[in-house]
Amino acid sequence: MTTTPLVSLTWTDHVTGRRGHLVIDRLVRGVSSGGLRMREGCTLDEVAGLARGMTMKEALHYNPEGRYIPLGGAKGGIDCDPCDPGAYGLLVRYLRAMRPYIERFWTTGEDLGLTQDVVDRAAAEAGLVSSIQAVYPLLEDEAEARRRLADAFALDVDGIGLDELAGGCGVAESVLTALDRAAVPYGGTRVSVQGFGTMGGATARFLARAGLKVVAVADVKGTIANPEGLDVEALLAARDPYGTVDRTALRVGDTELPGDAWLAADAEVLVPAAVSYAIDAEKQARITARWIVEAANMPVLPEAEELLTARGVTVLPDVVVNSATNAWWWWTLFGDVGADADEAFAHIRRSMRALVEQMLTRAERDGTTPRVAAHGVVADRLPVIAERFGWYA
Repeated sequence: MTTTPLVSLTWTDHVTGRRGHLVIDRLVRGVSSGGLRMREGCTLDEVAGLARGMTMKEALHYNPEGRYIPLGGAKGGIDCDPCDPGAYGLLVRYLRAMRPYIERFWTTGEDLGLTQDVVDRAAAEAGLVSSIQAVYPLLEDEAEARRRLADAFALDVDGIGLDELAGGCGVAESVLTALDRAAVPYGGTRVSVQGFGTMGGATARFLARAGLKVVAVADVKGTIANPEGLDVEALLAARDPYGTVDRTALRVGDTELPGDAWLAADAEVLVPAAVSYAIDAEKQARITARWIVEAANMPVLPEAEELLTARGVTVLPDVVVNSATNAWWWWTLFGDVGADADEAFAHIRRSMRALVEQMLTRAERDGTTPRVAAHGVVADRLPVIAERFGWYA
């Protein structure tokens, strides 16, 4: 797979001097897919890596019998703290500048630091029909598809929107598949989660409901821990839009620890679900977990993964683990699933379990890591997609 993207650009905001980036890695049928993130320090190299990952995620979920046809991979990023008072205006100006790409080539949505409702509001203010309008010409019945997606986004599941739960359902199923293959019972298995926003919060909910014990959760204020297990639902109800938990909701037995304490939590499963590059060669030495499940994009640096693998720690890669968010959007829009939570979760679980099983089976067969195995699965599928639908790279 080539590492040279089709489009790579950096935009400078005339008001603040801050920069935004867009990388389109590849196009399939003339369209690409990938979210837009906002964080202080976001770089073009970071966005390029994420765009390559999106090409892989799209290819991984290719089903010749499904209505959803994979798109190319892309990603956007803005170098700004999303809590900055000027962040929203910056977002609108970025989207206005990227309008030609969004109208024809790049479908985007929420990512780190941005929620979908904020992206939608800013897109409308920037004069866009939708942040995913580039895909509309590929739909058989655009009006019906848009209604179905809107209905799905309107669904609430025990206080949380279905759109906020889809990705976490896929992460949780990845964890459960790994446990099943190792014959490890869910009850008593402990989990530590970094990040309690959309992905981390949803993952914690699904794992807790499956019987696992969430013993640590980290947000920007620090780590909340309880060796007997945290009340995940209470913490979810007490978080703000950025995933920060109101500490007045803590129970007796819950303790507040430093922000990086989640790394060394006494847990079998570690779920980094916040920022990229969270685990480096130095930090990995503190980890005692058996599995690291990458809910965030690129949270484990390559040198850290090498050292972890040598210690017998299995890293389940982001390209597979967090791919359900993107896939659910398209399954719904193209009509593979309806605007129904049970149907969506069943489809996500079935698809993710099959994908994780394939990856882990291949890794065992070839004596390699799950990440290398996932790249192998992608390498098998890319030529098929290119031959059937055309490919611009």
